[in-house]
Amino acid sequence: MSADTTAPIRAPEPPAQPPDQRRTAHRLRASLRRAGPALGLYAASRLTGLVCMAVWAGWVGKHPRTLLGYSWDSVWYVDIVRHGYNSALPPDPAKHGVPFSDMAFFPLFPMLMRTLTTVLPITAVTAGLLVAWVASGVAAWGIHAIGERLHGRRVATVLVVLWGLLPHAIVQSMAYTEPLLTALAAWSLYAVLTRRWVWSGALALLAGASRPNGIAVAAAVCCCAAAELWRGRGRAQGSWRVWAGAALSPLGWLGYLAWVGYRRGSWRGYFAVQDEWGSRFDFGANALRFVRYLLIGKASFTYFVALVILGVSLLLLALLAVDRPPLSLLVYTLVLVAITLGGSNYFASKPRFLLPAFPLLLPMALAMARARPRAAVLTGGALAGLSLVYGTYLLTVARAPL
Repeated sequence: MSADTTAPIRAPEPPAQPPDQRRTAHRLRASLRRAGPALGLYAASRLTGLVCMAVWAGWVGKHPRTLLGYSWDSVWYVDIVRHGYNSALPPDPAKHGVPFSDMAFFPLFPMLMRTLTTVLPITAVTAGLLVAWVASGVAAWGIHAIGERLHGRRVATVLVVLWGLLPHAIVQSMAYTEPLLTALAAWSLYAVLTRRWVWSGALALLAGASRPNGIAVAAAVCCCAAAELWRGRGRAQGSWRVWAGAALSPLGWLGYLAWVGYRRGSWRGYFAVQDEWGSRFDFGANALRFVRYLLIGKASFTYFVALVILGVSLLLLALLAVDRPPLSLLVYTLVLVAITLGGSNYFASKPRFLLPAFPLLLPMALAMARARPRAAVLTGGALAGLSLVYGTYLLTVARAPL
């Protein structure tokens, strides 16, 4: 009897990845490994802040999950996920009987929340928190990538830690859109720095669909694309990529404004919605009047803290400009600061609007990275204490809109 010589049947091997995809995946893994220590410190700072807030919230009889996922703007996002863009608050007599429309809130964040609630057995509140927490981690990674490319790993680590220890850093753990915008902005700006124009434009498109001030990312991409073409580098690298990145970048922002205009039956539909909320761009006239009121009158503690933060932000902006950062970071930061300071009302929320302006922290990160270890540790400890205490205060005690 002859032995069976039939060869075993082998499963087909998966197709090999193209070289470009393998290189990209390798670069991302290497970048994530280098960012690991910074991301660990960031996660520790945010987790400590959450624990402090949760302990105090329990002490005063409030639920931490509700404070993080279903308060202020988060309520609107949850309602959009549940009912779509069709709900409104009752009219406010102070606004002449005009209702507040949910069209003031850009669509990307509730779309991601809705996607999670569709594929996972979770509530809209939980989905909002998951999106925000993942976005915060991705944002910290992107901030590290930019800091490392410009100044090395030490400065990058300090930059990430500083972003996680801002007075308003508790917002990075809430179901708000600032973490999402920061993540998209950081990686879009990194793509500009590495001249990946199509990626930068696509990410800027998404950033523009996440928040009104997301247009700052498109402004940075377009300015850098124009500078690239002016210097003639676009021809060497393929000018179509530069043009494509610039063309894509504002489409998310413009697309949502066009949709709201269509729903409202007017080209200025979105700006009418903002007017109903009492929010418009008046070049800072309202902010200056409010500062005068703060200096001569009485107001909540949060307003005075907001005034200090805005003043420090202007100082950091001047220091950033003196350091001559890349054009993309400078334009992005300038537009964010201009939108924040030039907008009317919601003065207590202005520090939150500046959370995505992480390049403002570059001068401070450079100074701390060059300082003696003891001085850097003491400064970091003081910032951590301020962040933990003030973040807890904002969510559990303060009554000003966040």
